Amino acid sequence: MQTIITARHCEIPDALRERALTVVERLGAVARRPIEATVVFDADGPDRTAELRLHVARGEVLVAKGEGDDHRTALDRAEDKLRRQLEKLAHPRRSRPPEAERL
Repeated sequence: MQTIITARHCEIPDALRERALTVVERLGAVARRPIEATVVFDADGPDRTAELRLHVARGEVLVAKGEGDDHRTALDRAEDKLRRQLEKLAHPRRSRPPEAERL
């Protein structure tokens, strides 16, 4: 799976880049046939954000954005959101069974 890490308006330490790769690998193991992952770190004043985009089979792109006081916290929050999306994709809810006929 190809992974792209981008930083906007900020510098990202190598340790955080390695952490982002680890997170993407974990999410890729859960996803069905992952194709590409993108991690975008951004700083807007005191706010730090991390956005994860995971392109999976059949053209679906899952996107999760996390915010926090630092980029690591934002990355962890985005990972949690994307993991929930992957779980929903893997285990879709069943429709309700038809109601029993009334007498």
